Amino acid sequence: MTSLKINNWKKYIPYAIWGIIALLLLIFIIKVSVFEANYYGEKQSSERATTESASATEREVEEVDETEITPTEIVEYTVPGDQPRYLSIPKLNITNARVIAVWVKSNGELGTPKSIYDVGWYGNSGKPGQGKTLLLDGHNGGPTKIGVFKYLPSLAIGESIIVGRGDGTKFTYKVVENKTVPLSEADAYMRTAQQSPEEGKESLTIITCTGEWSDQQKTYLSRQFVRAVLIEE
Repeated sequence: MTSLKINNWKKYIPYAIWGIIALLLLIFIIKVSVFEANYYGEKQSSERATTESASATEREVEEVDETEITPTEIVEYTVPGDQPRYLSIPKLNITNARVIAVWVKSNGELGTPKSIYDVGWYGNSGKPGQGKTLLLDGHNGGPTKIGVFKYLPSLAIGESIIVGRGDGTKFTYKVVENKTVPLSEADAYMRTAQQSPEEGKESLTIITCTGEWSDQQKTYLSRQFVRAVLIEE
């Protein structure tokens, strides 16, 4: 009688156990990897992104003040007699905006007033009535409100800009140029902005931000330059 070879299945039990353990371990590792990928992906798009966005907003809030200037604060504001005190642009409904002296910051940029309603005057630029070029700037807005120069891009050639000096004398300038300059070219254009557009005439240049906001650069992508010459009376 031919004997049949019978497989001894019991000897395979240890191998089966180790195979199950290895499979469970592999499943565990895969689950952990997927969880971590999803977790950090969510952090990148939610908490981390929100924190970065909040930090940018906080920086903007720290840099500007949206508190409206009261009529009393405007009337009581004083500067030396030869410096610009108020700026008015009738076409833009700007009346007696305070002009605050500003200077170059440590990073080389021209400073701006803290209030979005004030106008900055670079203290090393010209003064009204002295035949040079006044360099002015200001905000187009803050986090929730529009600033003094929000509508500056719409100011037409030929419109009037009035600067009141500390001693009460008023000077009227006529707009001869209103130009939007990409941020990448704005620094180079500053040299032009500090010169009169009409040789031999006193002038002023107003600068503000405009265009699209860049989250990466934390600034607007263009600058608006308005240049005007003094009207001789």
